[in-house]
Amino acid sequence: MRVLSIVLLKMMGWKTSDVPIHSPKYILIGAPHTSNWDFFIGYMALTAIGLKLGWVGKHTIFRNPFGWFMKWLGGIPIDRSRSRNFVEQVVQSFNNHEKLIVAIAPEGTRQKTEYWKSGFYYIAHSARIPIVLGFVDYAKKTGGFERFIIPTGEIQKDLAEISDFYKTVTAKYPENFGPIRFKPKL
Repeated sequence: MRVLSIVLLKMMGWKTSDVPIHSPKYILIGAPHTSNWDFFIGYMALTAIGLKLGWVGKHTIFRNPFGWFMKWLGGIPIDRSRSRNFVEQVVQSFNNHEKLIVAIAPEGTRQKTEYWKSGFYYIAHSARIPIVLGFVDYAKKTGGFERFIIPTGEIQKDLAEISDFYKTVTAKYPENFGPIRFKPKL
């Protein structure tokens, strides 16, 4: 799959970028997420780099006829309508594995949203693992990751650092890339 990803990216004029991550476990966030192409280009870029990762997605994308393919790609279906605690389930998965990379798109949709879903942050903070900032930049035709943060628990400070990075990334549909912030708790 790695060779195929390298060839396809090259044919499409894309390149990859990455930095060393000295942790066997981390959350890799994928942003911006404004197009269906983001997943495929991002997946090929990460595969070309040599990562074997799991990713979470809405359970509906795992239905036939392509559900088996999504699982083969490392997909983990999540039904967020159920009462199970998503964050605790993923933290437990990290605790049970010596090596695990889970990719999450915190926007949760390809449409513009006013808030990111906060689960990735709380998973990383609870599991004491880094958050790697994955991206697909359509202006530079580059995908991969170039930065990571260790969540401090100071959410606004950490989100500002994440936001600073993504200001340099061009989405396929920039008008659909909303602000990087969490919904205030009531």
